[in-house]
Amino acid sequence: MTIRYARRMSRVHPSAIRELLRLGGDPDIISFGGGYPDPALFPVTELHEVYARLLVPEHAAALQYTASNGLPRLRAQVADRLTRDGISCTAEDVLIIQGGQQGLDLAAKLVVNAGDVIVTENPTFLGALIAFAPTEPRYAAVRTDADGMDTDHLEEVLAGHKDAKMIYTVPDFQNPTGITMSLDRRHRLIELANVYGLLVVEDTPYRPLRYEGTSQPTLKSLDTEGRVLHLGSFSKILAPGLRLGWAVASPDILERLALLKLAADTQNSTLNMAATSDYLSRYDIDAHIARAVPVYRHKRDLMLATMAERFPDDVQFTEPDGGLFVWLTFPAGFDATEFMADTLLPEAKVAYVPGATFFPVEQEPNHARLSFSGVPDERLVRGITELGRLLPRRPT
Repeated sequence: MTIRYARRMSRVHPSAIRELLRLGGDPDIISFGGGYPDPALFPVTELHEVYARLLVPEHAAALQYTASNGLPRLRAQVADRLTRDGISCTAEDVLIIQGGQQGLDLAAKLVVNAGDVIVTENPTFLGALIAFAPTEPRYAAVRTDADGMDTDHLEEVLAGHKDAKMIYTVPDFQNPTGITMSLDRRHRLIELANVYGLLVVEDTPYRPLRYEGTSQPTLKSLDTEGRVLHLGSFSKILAPGLRLGWAVASPDILERLALLKLAADTQNSTLNMAATSDYLSRYDIDAHIARAVPVYRHKRDLMLATMAERFPDDVQFTEPDGGLFVWLTFPAGFDATEFMADTLLPEAKVAYVPGATFFPVEQEPNHARLSFSGVPDERLVRGITELGRLLPRRPT
């Protein structure tokens, strides 16, 4: 059988992560790969009670179709939370989506034609590159440092790419590096987006998970022309299996996003939206997050302390103020993909995400992303210790 597939399918293929972590189902493998929340923190009892209250005949509407942009009460609850975070919005400004990932897919469909330029941090979230790929973009990468996206370099990049359509950024505890954008750079990014007429996609799944330091305002709260699309998610603060996130944007942008979502999936699960709304009305999600933060802080500290003790001096790692990730930089010439496949997995049954594919233009093989959030303490220490033990044997 011969099928003439669309040209966009040439950009859609299995990621290196999936291929390299095909043994991830093996319980003997200590995986620092996925940015999974700790399942011990899921509010299972509360959600059980919520679903039990909904799954009765008098609440049969929870199993019915509903508004494609999301349950009105849930949209209002999201708007209330965002308003308390400095974003001026109402329920009418909120679109409920299938986790933040759908927001990335819709954003690219909204503005990107084949060959258009998307500007990203360097490195950037691999899942975003996967979501953007079917629109057949080109990329312009902006260097990052301890203060996030370098907006001086951003200005140079935009001057050289007048056809750019969109800036994509994870300003808080960036995936994959864990770094946070400074306030000055947030203001400058908005100024440059205004000058060049770009959509800014602000991806904030980790924002509530701050372990130290002072929170910076969202880009959306600094938006002066209505060009920031703010994406958030319940995945890291409630449960990823609910597949619930939100998009907040100006009316013109949000209306078009809603049409794209309607074409893609009609709506999110009515049941899961109703359950999340009921959870938010009956329980204190901020108290739930407050209980999770010290758990993740401990895991971050444990990972960093073990790295400092066990790693060679020529291996660098970030020290994030929040989020779920630590970014490793190995010496020049080191291939993190090859090392994991040939040495780390077979000899120690330890896995991370090789960093090369987080770079949208020129891949750099001497990096890796590690997540501490879903790994029990004993396995975390053992896995990092094994990684440190094997690193001196890296190829030269």
